[in-house]
Amino acid sequence: MLPSERSETINSSDWIVEAKFNGYRVMAHFGNGSCELRTRNYANATRWFPEIAAPLSDVQGGPFIVDGVACIFDEQGRSDNDALLYRSRRRRSCEDAPLATYLIFDILAAGDEVLTALPLAERKNRLSTLLGRPMPNVHLVEYAGHQRELLAGWPIHWHKPECLVAKRMDSIYVPGKRSLDWVRTKVSASVRP
Repeated sequence: MLPSERSETINSSDWIVEAKFNGYRVMAHFGNGSCELRTRNYANATRWFPEIAAPLSDVQGGPFIVDGVACIFDEQGRSDNDALLYRSRRRRSCEDAPLATYLIFDILAAGDEVLTALPLAERKNRLSTLLGRPMPNVHLVEYAGHQRELLAGWPIHWHKPECLVAKRMDSIYVPGKRSLDWVRTKVSASVRP
């Protein structure tokens, strides 16, 4: 599912906002000792990011399918696209490249249950229940009801995002479609540092 573009900020109790991270959009299919990572173009990225696949393969139950972004961050919390490109061009992990982080923002399946028709609010709850414990190199994307609230809790040592994705809380997940229920917006200048 892809966001639409919109210039104005959405301020409504029916929406949440998340930071938009620069990286590779990756679907993870995992559980009971295995994990496969796939890019939006269906390239198998499992060997590119073993530091992401390993902790997800340890999750019991499943299979689970989640949607997220694989990123490499520098010391200031900015996306290092050159390091990410270096890894993807080689189609494998590289000893001299920094570790990648997988930022998960949605869950699409759990066991035999397809979750895409559930509202986003319920999918977020399921995701939090499944992956609520800390894992190395795997994190849930934080969200809030308003961009000011999201950015107020932003880690002080991380670069604040320039873009956000606003998502309607009752939206379903429509694979491969650009939706008005997910909207990419710029961070308002009034809340930038």
